[in-house]
Amino acid sequence: MYVITIDTGTTNTRVCLWNASGCLAQASAPVGVRDTVLTGDNLALKAGISRLCDRVVDEGCLAPDEEPVVIAAGMITSALGLVELPHLTAPVGLGQLAQGMVNRRIDGFLNRPVWFIPGVKNAVPEVTLENIESMDMMRGEETETFGLLREGSTGASLVLLPGSHAKMVSISGEGLITGCITTLSGELLDVISKNTLIADALESGFCDDIDETMLLRGAAMSRRVGLSRVCFTIRIMDMFSDLSRNQRANILLGAVLDADVQAIKNSAALGMRGDTRIIIYGKAVLRRGLALLLRHDPYFTGELSTPESIPTSLSGLGALALARRRGIVPSTFYVNENPS
Repeated sequence: MYVITIDTGTTNTRVCLWNASGCLAQASAPVGVRDTVLTGDNLALKAGISRLCDRVVDEGCLAPDEEPVVIAAGMITSALGLVELPHLTAPVGLGQLAQGMVNRRIDGFLNRPVWFIPGVKNAVPEVTLENIESMDMMRGEETETFGLLREGSTGASLVLLPGSHAKMVSISGEGLITGCITTLSGELLDVISKNTLIADALESGFCDDIDETMLLRGAAMSRRVGLSRVCFTIRIMDMFSDLSRNQRANILLGAVLDADVQAIKNSAALGMRGDTRIIIYGKAVLRRGLALLLRHDPYFTGELSTPESIPTSLSGLGALALARRRGIVPSTFYVNENPS
């Protein structure tokens, strides 16, 4: 038996081919729902994902008569994707999300039915200005979260998935997703580093490695005078100090990530407790930077886990866990890899 998992975001898609022993082939390309915005239809999205699926099938040397199960997660189920599915409302566990999967055949796409995984939204019945901060939603991160947790419950946890759009996902002691929040920390770092007055001071790049002293200094400065002021002081540092580019970049990183830390502590959507276990998964610099800030904040007293990045797709692992729970694949189909 073979399974293809598809993880589609705004700008990128990753596809993996699996058998019971693991990932046989994987491919990615800069194709996502942004293409639908640019072209006005989803033809480019269909074609791009289809090419990725053909590539992994070829690399996996599947026989022509093989019919892999296809499972898709992420923005592919949004209005800009291939089939729009309503978000499930939290709390949502592995079983509920598995039951929410929908099997559809899409004209002009893969010539076979596809299992689509819905997103999850916070339980806010009527959004107003007074409660809007409690509202959030996700498409794809719920699958990644269950890729981290798999079938087992870690107890009450907060899963942090830093990236262009950083997601913070709250997990109950019973393993249910109870809510999430989103920040634009990754996008802010990219825009500030490449498209502002301080781009030259940062050589239009990100920090190469974590400098703990500078990271903490940037966070403290941001809490004192705000992110905008910290940004301009990086230009001053470039002109009047002997700090290296990497040190300056760490000050910016600390300032931006500290805003995420404050959101974690204070967001009504998460209801964070200081002793809650935290799991951080993502790019090494962001993962390490967040972990350092949390460890130096006396509010956070719970266990902190930072599993290394895996060579396969975290979303793919979550999709397989859901497929096992739904009975789409056998209960023994590839259960060995566990990043948490």
